[in-house]
Amino acid sequence: MANREELAIIRKARSGDAACQLALGKLYISGGAGLPQSLPTALHWLARAAGQGQAEAWLAIGHAIPHAVAAPCRSSVLAAYVKASQAGDAHAAVTLAELVLQEPPLTEPALREQALRAVEAVAATGHVQAASLVNRLVPAAPVVLTAAPTQPARDRGSKLAADEPAHRLHELAAAGDRDAQLALGLQLARMDRLGGRVAPGAGAVSFKHAVRWLTLAGEQGLAEAWFALARLYLKAEFSLRCAVTAQACLERAAELGHDAAQLECGMQAWRQRRDDAGNDVRAAYWLQKAAAQDCRQAQALLDKIAPPPREASWATSLLPLLTREQAAGQPLLAARLELAHLFHLTRAEALLLDVKAADQGHCLVVDIRAAYGRSRRRLILVRTARQRQALDRAARLFEPFDSSPVGTEGNYRRRLYRFKTWLQPLAGAAELLAA
Repeated sequence: MANREELAIIRKARSGDAACQLALGKLYISGGAGLPQSLPTALHWLARAAGQGQAEAWLAIGHAIPHAVAAPCRSSVLAAYVKASQAGDAHAAVTLAELVLQEPPLTEPALREQALRAVEAVAATGHVQAASLVNRLVPAAPVVLTAAPTQPARDRGSKLAADEPAHRLHELAAAGDRDAQLALGLQLARMDRLGGRVAPGAGAVSFKHAVRWLTLAGEQGLAEAWFALARLYLKAEFSLRCAVTAQACLERAAELGHDAAQLECGMQAWRQRRDDAGNDVRAAYWLQKAAAQDCRQAQALLDKIAPPPREASWATSLLPLLTREQAAGQPLLAARLELAHLFHLTRAEALLLDVKAADQGHCLVVDIRAAYGRSRRRLILVRTARQRQALDRAARLFEPFDSSPVGTEGNYRRRLYRFKTWLQPLAGAAELLAA
C-alpha cells in the first residue's frame, strides 16, 4: 500500500507535474516503500515526464526499461534510447538495436547507423549480445521473414513447433523470429505453452538451451515465453531451479498481458495477505486485469475479495437535495457525500474515510477501524470513469488537509455533528440524518 509521501507524488503526477511524473516513474523502476516494482508503469510515467522536457526521464528509460517492456510502444519511446545511447549507456544501446531489429524492422539509414555505432561500442567491451546485434545490423537492408504471423502468437508458436522441420525452426529462431524462438524453447524443454509435459520427440531434452531461446523470445515482448520460463524454473529436474527467478518471469508475463500469469499473481498475493496487509490490493490489481480478459476464475475470486457493495440509500437520497450554496459552504462534506453515493459507503465510512490514503488507483481501501470499532476493512473496486473522476476531485480537494480520522476535521462525534447541522435545513431529511 502506498504511503502518504508516495500518494502525494501520485496525485501531483496525475495532475501533470513533470517532476513528480519523473519521481513516480523512478519509484516504479525499483518499487517504493509501498509501491510494487512495475516497469510498464514506470515507462508510462517516465514517458509523460520526458514529453514535458525532463531530460533525466529519457535517460532513465534508456537505462532501466528493457526491450520486452518497450517493444509494444516502440515508436513513442525510440527517441529515449537514441538519446541515452548517445550519452554512453550500454543498456540503452543494446535495447535500441533490439528495437530497430524487431518486426517489422526499421529501415531508416540514419537510425540504423546510430544503433550500429552505439552497439559496436558496447560489443567492443566483450558484450556477447551486443556482438550478435552488430552482425544483424550490418546488412543495409534487414531480412524480412516470409513466415510473418497472421494469427495470435500463442497459436503460431504451437503451429511452428508442429509444422516446421527442426533445421528450419532453428533458422527462423536464429534470425530473430520470436515465435520460432518460443516454439524451439518449448520443444527443447518438452513443455506445452502452459508448462505441462508433452510426449518425447526427436532430440534430447535441454533445459539450459530452452532457457536461452525462451529468454530471447521474452525479450522481444512475448508474454508466452516468460510464462513458460516461470514454469521451467520450477521444474524439480532443472539444475538451475529457482523460485525467485520463476516469480520474476511470472510477473513479467503478467505485465505483458498474459491472463494465466495475471491470475496466478493475483492468487499468490491473496494467499499471502496475512503476511502483508497490502497484498489484497495487489491481488485485486492482477485479478482485475485477468478478469478483463474474460477469465472466469479471476472474476470469481475478485468477487470474493471485493464483493459489489450494497447501495447506500441514505446518501443516494440526500445527494439530490443538496443545494449549490450548501456544497460551497462545506466542500469537504459535499465530497464525502458524493463518494458515499458512488462507492456505497456507510455514513461512518463516508465521514471517517482518509481519502488520500484510501485511493489505490484501481480500488478504494476503506478502513476506519481505528476510529470506529464496529467497522471492518474492505476493498471497493473503481469500476467507472465517474468514480475515478470523483476520487481525483476529492484527492485535490483534501490535499491541503489531514483527512485521517484524527485530522483537521476532528473525531467522529464532531464530524457527525457538523454533518447533521449542515444538512438540517433540508426538508424531509430528518429520518435520513437519524439513520
